[in-house]
Amino acid sequence: MKALVCILLLLETFVFVVQQQVDGGLNENEISQQISSEDGRQNPPQTDTLRAEASTDRQQYCDLGIPDIHAALRELTATVTEQKGNIRELTATVTEQKGNIRELTAIVTEQKGNIRELTATVTEQKGNIRALETQLRDEMNKKNEEISNLTLSQVELRKENRDREIAFSASLMESGDGYIGPFTTEITLTYRNVFTNIGNAYNPITGIFTAPLKGAYMFRISVTGHAPTAATASIVKNRERVVIAHGDQTQGTLNSSNGVVLILEVGDVVYVRLWSGRRIFDNQNKHNTFSGFLLFPLR
Repeated sequence: MKALVCILLLLETFVFVVQQQVDGGLNENEISQQISSEDGRQNPPQTDTLRAEASTDRQQYCDLGIPDIHAALRELTATVTEQKGNIRELTATVTEQKGNIRELTAIVTEQKGNIRELTATVTEQKGNIRALETQLRDEMNKKNEEISNLTLSQVELRKENRDREIAFSASLMESGDGYIGPFTTEITLTYRNVFTNIGNAYNPITGIFTAPLKGAYMFRISVTGHAPTAATASIVKNRERVVIAHGDQTQGTLNSSNGVVLILEVGDVVYVRLWSGRRIFDNQNKHNTFSGFLLFPLR
C-alpha cells in the first residue's frame, strides 16, 4: 500500500512538472519546492513514530528500484525543452512552406491567366484561319471560273483563228518547161502548181485570190525570162494595177520580183497579169511564183 502511495506521488509530481514545462517551464528549485509541498500535502503532521515509519518505508520502497526523481525530472525537462525547440523549428518550417504555397498559388493563378489568354488567342487565330480558308476558297472558285471562261475564250479564239488562217503559194507550171507569151494583149497568169493553200482562198484554175475576210494581206510575185524580150508582170486588185515586176536587158536571163500589202474587203480579188508583148520562162526550178497571206483581220 505504501509503495502504491509512493508511485502515485511520483506520477502526480511528473504530471505537474510536464504541465509547468508546457506552460512556461519551472527551474530546478521550483521543482524541489513542488516536491516538498506535495510531500507535505500527502503526509500531514504525524507523530514522530509514524513519520519515522513513513521515512523508513519510503526509503525502503524507493531503494527497491525507483530512480532518483530529481534526475528523472531533469532529464524530462531537457526532453521537453528539446521538443519545444523541435516544435519551433517545425513551426518555422510550416510557416515557410505556407509562404512557398502562397507563392506557388500565385504562380499557378498567373499561369491560369496566361493559359486563358493563350486559349483566347488560339481561338481568335482559328477564326482567322477559317476566314482565310473561306477567302481562299472563294478566290480559288473565282480563279477556276476565270480559267474556265478563259479556256472557252481560247477555244473560241482558236476556232476564230482557224477561220482566219489564210495563206497560199503557187508556181506557173506543174511539170516540164517552156515560155508563156508574148501576147498582143494582157492575160491573167494561172499558177497551177500549188505549194500551199490554207483557207482555200486561191483558185488554181483561174489564178485568182478572193479575200474571205476583211484584213491586211501581203502579196508577192517573181518573174523570170530571157533576153532580148522583156519580162513584165503586175499585181492587180479588182482590175486595178498595183505593182509590177519588170526585167529587161539585151542578153542573158531576166529576173525580177515585187510585193505589196493590201487592205481587202470580203470578196475583193487579187491576181497577176502578164503585159502585152512580154514573155516569161518557167521549168522544174519554179522561177515564176505568186504568194499571199493574211497579216491580220480588220473589223
